[in-house]
Amino acid sequence: MFTPGEIVSVQAGSDAKLSNSSSGDDEVTFSADIKVDQVEEKDLGDQPEPNRPKQPRESKAGHENEGKGHKPNHNNGPKNQHPNDRQKGNGKFNKNNKNNNKRKRAKNNRWDKNKAKRDREEETPIEFGELLEWEVLEKREDILALAEDLMSGGGEPLDYVRIYNMLLPELREEVASLGIDTPNAPNRDQLIDAITKYAADKKAAIVTTGILEILDDDEGGLIVYERDSYRVKALSAYVPQAFIKHYGLQRGHIVRAQLHPHREGESCPIVVRVESVMDQDPETLSEIVPFTERVPYYPTSRILMEADSEAKWDNLSMRVVDCLTPVGFGQRGLIVAPPRTGKTVLMQGMANSIQKNYPDSHLIILLIDERPEEVTDFRRQVSGEVISSTFDETAESHVHAAEMVIEKARRMVEVGKDVVILLDSITRLARAYNTTMPSSGKILSGGVEANALQKPKRFFGSARNIEDGGSLTIIATALVETGSKMDEVIFEEFKGTGNMELHLDRGLSDKRIFPALSMDKSGTRKEELLYHPDEMLKIYSLRRAMKGLPSTDAMEMLIQRIKKTNTNAEFLMSVAR
Repeated sequence: MFTPGEIVSVQAGSDAKLSNSSSGDDEVTFSADIKVDQVEEKDLGDQPEPNRPKQPRESKAGHENEGKGHKPNHNNGPKNQHPNDRQKGNGKFNKNNKNNNKRKRAKNNRWDKNKAKRDREEETPIEFGELLEWEVLEKREDILALAEDLMSGGGEPLDYVRIYNMLLPELREEVASLGIDTPNAPNRDQLIDAITKYAADKKAAIVTTGILEILDDDEGGLIVYERDSYRVKALSAYVPQAFIKHYGLQRGHIVRAQLHPHREGESCPIVVRVESVMDQDPETLSEIVPFTERVPYYPTSRILMEADSEAKWDNLSMRVVDCLTPVGFGQRGLIVAPPRTGKTVLMQGMANSIQKNYPDSHLIILLIDERPEEVTDFRRQVSGEVISSTFDETAESHVHAAEMVIEKARRMVEVGKDVVILLDSITRLARAYNTTMPSSGKILSGGVEANALQKPKRFFGSARNIEDGGSLTIIATALVETGSKMDEVIFEEFKGTGNMELHLDRGLSDKRIFPALSMDKSGTRKEELLYHPDEMLKIYSLRRAMKGLPSTDAMEMLIQRIKKTNTNAEFLMSVAR
């Protein structure tokens, strides 16, 4: 028999009976299939230990229920108690768990702090220190006085861009030639700092030229360089807000400025004088008409891709492009390309032809989410400006590179220059914008955010011919047949926005017929504004003659006939025969 207050440890699975009788007239018997291992009698009164089970309060209702056949609660043990230690308490078990949790939280906190530090260094590698609170930079007059003191020595000015673009061995030779003492194993930034401080000690002017990047919250700006694909680096020069406000500087302006070496605890040099903006006096910037207020029109000045027969690039493809899809300054063109159809070789040929035939125009090749070896190949094959953000970089890096390029191009068009951008690819750029876009809950097919394509459309829509002078030409590749629904949605969104489309055919490339252009799908809107009238008649007759042929046979025949002539003019003269 057992009395109330006893603790019974039981094991299920054997035949046994447990009965309990209480004093009084009513007798209640409990039975269960259990085996009694041991019985331990304890006092469950006041317990100083926190992990010992507390005695439930006895109430009148409890005694009444006990006599009415209610089953007792067998789960009154301490919380978080190990199932094998119910009769022994659980102090040691809880203590170990508590210590383990403390160590785990401390480890996670240290990891989170280190990760946050690494993220900050990757996002903003520049160190401002107390630069933003320096009172000298609040007034333009005080900054100009500092500039006069820096160049009082009258020595030969130091070209900061020249040393910034040097490789590490070249910097070591430069430092050795100047007789500058450096640490045992200086890195690239330390060598550049040593050269700039040497020039500052000689009271010689330090002059740089770069692109302006505006900081948030009216904290000034930074000068970034083509060598870094316009990313913010530790040696990016700081532009005080006083200069930006006085001259009306905007993101993308090409600024030539005088520098002050960085101070202790800071990494960035300081701009102390703005000498020119867009190769003009900075005081005249207010006279420039903004890009968005200029009148766009169809391209009227043609870009001939054909070069001489001695060209090292694929001149045959350029001649075919001139015949089928003429390109003009201000064109907004799409190269619709399935994988492995020769779009990279085609773009390299276009870049080389534009550089040779129109040296006064400014060419920018923008490679987004591309392979690193492709970037190196472009830089070796093309003499133009190559800005890249490879696939191993973040989507924010892709977006930043594209925005800096388009802002620079807009500023150049505002001063009447012809700019040509070759983008590979607009599909990957749209993917990057889609990744950085905050979730709105409005998802299109393929996982595209409803507003994610607005900024890439702004990029592509910037291409235009300006009536008063200047033009922005953008020829971008769009990836199709990749097996991705998102790529199909992106292409359909951009399909009607261009005024020139050049489709590459997978069937032609599989047969090793290059250029793999599709005659039926490729064409240019308002091509009569670009063709000579006689040339246009010849092209129309050529298209009519090949209309009934399969695309593969028609393209193969066209390539064979073009190969037999040295120039397109000679080829078109033979079309009527």
